[in-house]
Amino acid sequence: MPQTVTYRQALHDTLRAELLRDDDVLLIGEEIGVFEGSYKITAGLLDEFGPRRIRDTPICEEGFTGAAVGAAMLGLRPVVEIMTINFSLLAIDQIINHAAKMHAMFGGQVSVPMVIRTPGGGGQQLAATHSQNLEVFYAHVPGLKVLAPSTPADAKGLLASAVRDDDPVIFLENLALYNTKGEVPDGDHTVPIGTAAVTKPGRDVTIVAYSRAAVIALDVARRLEEEGISAEVVDLRSLRPLDRPTVCASVRRTGRAIVLEDDWLSYGIGAEIAATVQEGAFDHLDAPVRRVAAAEVPLPYAKSLERAALPDAAALTRTVHDVLEATGFPLEPLPSERG
Repeated sequence: MPQTVTYRQALHDTLRAELLRDDDVLLIGEEIGVFEGSYKITAGLLDEFGPRRIRDTPICEEGFTGAAVGAAMLGLRPVVEIMTINFSLLAIDQIINHAAKMHAMFGGQVSVPMVIRTPGGGGQQLAATHSQNLEVFYAHVPGLKVLAPSTPADAKGLLASAVRDDDPVIFLENLALYNTKGEVPDGDHTVPIGTAAVTKPGRDVTIVAYSRAAVIALDVARRLEEEGISAEVVDLRSLRPLDRPTVCASVRRTGRAIVLEDDWLSYGIGAEIAATVQEGAFDHLDAPVRRVAAAEVPLPYAKSLERAALPDAAALTRTVHDVLEATGFPLEPLPSERG
């Protein structure tokens, strides 16, 4: 029977379940043991599984990520917690030059079954160096799989799939989602890597998003129903591999596409989606693909400036209206505007 839990609890429960399921799974990272993790995802796991499988490390991202690569090559399944995606830059050589390439460089004789969990995103007043969305760095690299779930159910299902996968997986958690709640299937639950979800069907416009932005997109789509606008929401969930068929099939149905993302606009996931639609659904488009993304600045600390820099529901709603009006869609007045 489904249970309603937070995103944070879904992650914790999944890690515990995978530790119980497979003795080769271990966790490694800064302060994940005694301190139970910066965001308490690993609460209680040291007491239950001991220091051999819950490995606290010094502040040395390159060192413990490299140790996990070696452990994975020898047959273990390490789950690395990097305190914030911003610190993953210190381990990027181990991630991109080693974890991602070992399988190909050794002619398929070696696999690197490891997961790197790390939170990111803005909106928490953590300033420019602690509020970044660096997913495109990793989604750019062949050999890595990159996941970004938006709901507790997908957090559980995708994390379980990631731990069991034989390739290195970057598992992205947005800080703003940890306390969000949702129904999670009971028992063993996996979500196939590389599959997007149509979280709301619609006929007039497709909104493509992921992670925190997918939550905003779904909320906006439901509000647009009050205006007679039927928006379809595609939650990517997996950034690499990317479920291009689901994106293109949706755009072929609606004829319009908008991408919402927390990352900067230039060279981002939104650009990849726009190219995907261009290649796979161009003949069905009634309007150019539009992108809604963060302002191209280091994210400010000041709350008002941070809010202004991040994309929000209002910006997405305006863009939906713009696209529909440009294509002659008969927008109806809001209920409050009707006589």
